[in-house]
Amino acid sequence: MKVRTNAVKLLSASISLLVSGAASAQSSVTLYGVVDVGVEFANHQPGAGDTVARVSSGNIAGSRWGIRGTEDLGGGLKALFVLESGFDPDTGKSGQAGRLFGRSAYVGLVGQWGSILLGRQQGSFFDFVGNFDPMTLAPKYSVFTQDAAYVQRADNTVKYVGNFGGLTVSSFYSFGADSTVVNGSEVPGSPKLGREFGGYITYNLRALSLAIAYDELNTGTTTLNPDATARRVTAAATYAIGPTKLFAGYRWARAFDGGIIPGSIAGNQNQGSNLYWAGVNWQVTPAIVLTGAAYYQDFKNTGSDPWLFVLNADYAFSKRTHAYSSIGYTKNKGTSNLGFFDSGKSFENTNPGQNQLGAVIGVRHSF
Repeated sequence: MKVRTNAVKLLSASISLLVSGAASAQSSVTLYGVVDVGVEFANHQPGAGDTVARVSSGNIAGSRWGIRGTEDLGGGLKALFVLESGFDPDTGKSGQAGRLFGRSAYVGLVGQWGSILLGRQQGSFFDFVGNFDPMTLAPKYSVFTQDAAYVQRADNTVKYVGNFGGLTVSSFYSFGADSTVVNGSEVPGSPKLGREFGGYITYNLRALSLAIAYDELNTGTTTLNPDATARRVTAAATYAIGPTKLFAGYRWARAFDGGIIPGSIAGNQNQGSNLYWAGVNWQVTPAIVLTGAAYYQDFKNTGSDPWLFVLNADYAFSKRTHAYSSIGYTKNKGTSNLGFFDSGKSFENTNPGQNQLGAVIGVRHSF
């Protein structure tokens, strides 16, 4: 009887091992993240115009940790999820206004036809522009400095993404882009409030890559400018020549019915701008990359049109650990007050008409 009992236990253990092995072969869960911290200098601060030196996080890449997983459902179909949390390593605080998973929180299905994803996700501008901005969308020294729409995320979103050879297409619809706005998101009887939708198309052909994207966001509430809307269209291209890659891009933006384009002066007729950028990456050695870029924004009905100039050097100790140094300069005219990103904004980070010089040296580690 004892021998039989032991045999049964051994058989049960073997079956459990086989089942767990099969399950792990069909699914996976990965913990990942980025920690980016540097020491930053910036002059001409708002008010007295003083200089500041500080430890700053998220200079070249937003610091984050996340969990992502997939499960093979068979027949070429997979389930997936992503939970991603931003944080400031210099203080330990959560990013995105204290949200636990403020960067991403979604689940979906993936097949040969593409992906359907549900939850809090990146907007169309954010999804595509990392490959078309010379600074790869660095939080403080990139196209993001000129227009935060390039890092827009939206709550309550349904998104489709399809990859077909060199062609990628995507579209999304948010029933309420920002759930923290009181009476401004998913209001019964007012489906327009907080609504955001858009999409992008990218095409890669050997050395040439092209992209175009659209975004429309309603920022009204039941009590203030319920029809307030901002519309943006952007197009960009890159071209690789040996170790060098060239970048160029353009963004058109207009706001209506009380909507606002950040950096513009007050008045419904002034809520519009054209943004241009160009730059170059040079892979000097396998470990060293140098980048130069310029970003110019022409605001409607005003001469207050700011420039942003950036130089960056990146040294790879390994695939996971990089040291970097960035120098940026904003050139303002009239009432323009473009500065380097801080406290959730770029405009109003220096005094009107005053230029700003910024520099940061830091380390970025991925895991």
